[in-house]
Amino acid sequence: MKLLIIGGTGGTGKHLIKQALEQGHSLTALVRNPAKVKTTHKNLSVIKGNVLDSEKILEVVAGQDAVLSTLGHKRFFIRTNILSEGTKNIIYAMEKQKVNRFICVTSLGINDSRFKLGLYYTLFVIPVITFFYFRDKSKQEKLIRSSNLDWTIVRPGQLTNGKKRGTYKHGSNIGSYIITKTISRADVADFMLSQLNDKTYLHKTSGITY
Repeated sequence: MKLLIIGGTGGTGKHLIKQALEQGHSLTALVRNPAKVKTTHKNLSVIKGNVLDSEKILEVVAGQDAVLSTLGHKRFFIRTNILSEGTKNIIYAMEKQKVNRFICVTSLGINDSRFKLGLYYTLFVIPVITFFYFRDKSKQEKLIRSSNLDWTIVRPGQLTNGKKRGTYKHGSNIGSYIITKTISRADVADFMLSQLNDKTYLHKTSGITY
């Protein structure tokens, strides 16, 4: 397939690029800093751009079979709408260019998965450190849900840098109110790619943890 990857320089995005190339897909990666993409491959095109640039998003979405987003940032203490505004641009471009399949990573702990990241995140991390970040993710999800796209929202638990296992739990009732469940970025990428030809979570959200 022809895939557009948003957020390819992040931890999950790097695994997504690597695994997608191994599966034989043709990739376009939109990144702010192309120098951060260390992978080179005949089927990989790296384009400099910002998700907040609506015209650039329109350009790179054209001709794709699907868009996969691992969009994120580390501005946890700043009131920001980068995720929701960027996703709004992606949705608009996809609907305009008639590209329907959208697979997007958010997180456990928001909207109807609230409290599912365990007590540590519920009582400390989310309200103290990532409050604005998670609020933006919540807006991001609501925009996706109200779109006309064939979307799937992937909600990982606490992300780790572990190796890809290929075995993990996924579904609507994933996570824990007490314990913080984890998942490697490599396995999140594996699950995202598996959804390209799987309609189980079409127009649905799925948590993913070990």
